[in-house]
Amino acid sequence: MAEQSVDAQALDEVVRFTSELIRIDTTNRGGGEGNERPAAEYVAERLADAGIEPRVLESAPGRANVVARIPGTDPSADALLVHGHLDVVPAEAADWSVHPFSGEVRDGVVWGRGAIDMKNMDAMVLATVRGWARSGVRPVRDIVLAFTADEEDSAAYGSGFLADKHAELFEGCTEGISESGAYTFHAGGGLRLYPVAAGERGTAWLRLTARGRAGHGSKVNGENAVSRLAAAVARIGEHRWPLRLTDTVRAALLELAAIQGVDIDLDRVTDGDATDPASMDALLARLGPAASFIRPTVRNSSNPTMLQAGYKVNVIPGAATAHVDGRVLPGGEEEFVTTMDRLTGPDVDWAYHHREVALQAPVDSPTFAAMRESLEHFDPGARVLPFCMSGGTDAKQFSRLGIAGYGFSPLKLPPGFDYNALFHGVDERVPVEALHFGVEVLDRFLRRTGAPAETAATAGEGAR
Repeated sequence: MAEQSVDAQALDEVVRFTSELIRIDTTNRGGGEGNERPAAEYVAERLADAGIEPRVLESAPGRANVVARIPGTDPSADALLVHGHLDVVPAEAADWSVHPFSGEVRDGVVWGRGAIDMKNMDAMVLATVRGWARSGVRPVRDIVLAFTADEEDSAAYGSGFLADKHAELFEGCTEGISESGAYTFHAGGGLRLYPVAAGERGTAWLRLTARGRAGHGSKVNGENAVSRLAAAVARIGEHRWPLRLTDTVRAALLELAAIQGVDIDLDRVTDGDATDPASMDALLARLGPAASFIRPTVRNSSNPTMLQAGYKVNVIPGAATAHVDGRVLPGGEEEFVTTMDRLTGPDVDWAYHHREVALQAPVDSPTFAAMRESLEHFDPGARVLPFCMSGGTDAKQFSRLGIAGYGFSPLKLPPGFDYNALFHGVDERVPVEALHFGVEVLDRFLRRTGAPAETAATAGEGAR
């Protein structure tokens, strides 16, 4: 049977949907302030138009999520979750070349907040499944779609709410795909890599509190809360965390070395679980620009980000607070806790402001193989690289349901296009051709995933 491809309407729709979603201002300013409802209604309408029954679920006024299920042809196959968030981070219009909520399409590029993070993926998913509805295609496994609120803050109003209150909607889901992977990385010498995320460091946002003796700013005070806090923050900021190699990072190192033709022996750079920094630095230097995918994820991290103390220059306050953005490798939680206890010292207390688990997903799974095949099919000569994300996504919350998460939001990008710099950056934008590529790859992957290896080449093609 001849292979089906996406229709021209799907390629037109992905551009239009990306632009129109960008025009819906879903800025998430944190602290519960957000309004994804208009975007959720937009998504629900387009699903319903295609005969897909959406459920709009509000966790609080305006904080809306959409969930829908597309039945597969094999009821015995595990379901796959495809999720994307509807909220975006703030944008200052004065800093942009175009208005961040214009959704302008100019010179083959769609501009605006969310073009990369991640209304582009939302649009690609919508265009793909609507194309299926027009042609009568069904996937092998059930596909559960989730469009979420609040990913850009704590996810309490989005994926956290769905996982805790509506777990039944995700019955049978064992794996999921979402943002931050499967985009073109030009590694030099014509080498094109597509990093697919198969892990995430855990989130450990901390609040530090120092208490002391309040008093007049002119008097000597050996119990100054600001001084105590400042010393602890300095120790945390200067701490050099030891290097550790997780399974995902090991796989990334071995794959990248094979791609680059570099001989490596990981036993030479490790001593038990610990990794020798000098040997690791030398190894990463040999792996070229793509080592940037590995360098941030070989250790825990703790970056001081906020300080709050006092109300008048001549008053020593009785308390001072700080916030730290901590990230933790899989298996690194105990080390993180004991290290923070030591660095804060006896005069500063610390507690989790927000905490989420670290993740790892298998890179030898049939699903990862299907992602690899779909990318390489549409970009012959390119290579797929597993990696661990330094930050996190909604996959953390969905992991509570036993769902292994991958970062797979395919985009074919031209040389010089700095994908990572546009996350939360100024002049966020995405090429039209990248969106077309994404729909083609998603269509191929989603129709084939879950099929036996011997039938994957034709799975989902022409199913009615």
